[in-house]
Amino acid sequence: MLSYIDKIKEISRRLLKESKVDMVIGFRKGTVVMMNEPCFVKTVADVDKLVWDSNCGINLANYLANRTEKIGIVAKGCDSRNIVTHIIENKIKRDQVVIIGVPCKGMIDRHNIEAMAEAEIQEVIETDDTIQVKGAGFEKTLDKKEVLQENCAICVHRNPVIYDELVADEVKEQTDVDRYEDVRHIEALSPEEKWDFFEDLLSTCIRCYGCRNACPLCYCPTCFVDESRPQWVGKSQDSTDIRTFHFLRAYHCAGRCTDCGACERACPMGIKVRLFTKKLEKDCLELFDWEAGLTLEKRPPLDTYRPDDPDEFIR
Repeated sequence: MLSYIDKIKEISRRLLKESKVDMVIGFRKGTVVMMNEPCFVKTVADVDKLVWDSNCGINLANYLANRTEKIGIVAKGCDSRNIVTHIIENKIKRDQVVIIGVPCKGMIDRHNIEAMAEAEIQEVIETDDTIQVKGAGFEKTLDKKEVLQENCAICVHRNPVIYDELVADEVKEQTDVDRYEDVRHIEALSPEEKWDFFEDLLSTCIRCYGCRNACPLCYCPTCFVDESRPQWVGKSQDSTDIRTFHFLRAYHCAGRCTDCGACERACPMGIKVRLFTKKLEKDCLELFDWEAGLTLEKRPPLDTYRPDDPDEFIR
């Protein structure tokens, strides 16, 4: 994937030079290792700021909602699926965006890599197959496939579903992965065991709302956690308030989540918040044969009525 950047820059320069877009949304080198930052490029001269590697896990579709400019955007498979959702939900118009499609081989899990390090990581060197990390008194070379984000390791939609220009040939999609092994494990637990599981899962949550802020689906004008009339959830660290936030946010994403992993990547406590949305993703697939963001021709099952709905209760 490292070779993509030259093509990304070439396309971006041309789009800006020919005034086909007002800006290109991509990535620039972050000030912290393994955390590249979103970058709004508005001039040809600034195109050289753009970078691309396995640290571009932020979902750039998060920066599209309600914009009025003509925008070029660098989009992985999951990003492109969120762009589809944005278009369906009238947050952006299709003719407003020029999608620079990036076939993706996965983003690395910075939480996992940091946990392996013997001290603070000061430098990361990436090749096509390895990640070399260096710090004070230590140096390690890791197999990139072994340190991918969990959502990337099980991703079956690595190629953009819609795009205007593709920076490289499509990559082969994975067909031998079990996307819902962790969900089935939780489903098999007893009610008491499930309660204990989620109590432990959320015990370190500090209510920073990093997961919400990073999510490309969380664009309500006022989030339910900030509503005061009526107040749906308290602002305390009470365990009930914490559970209410996570469960309600997950249900807001039902039938819309693309499992991009932005929520877990943003969490400073390393909480596996995807477990909530993965359960609802599994339910939508099994009940409605639906995966979010794969087509502009259909609306999500939870915001439309279908006379042939498979559930008997609808009749």
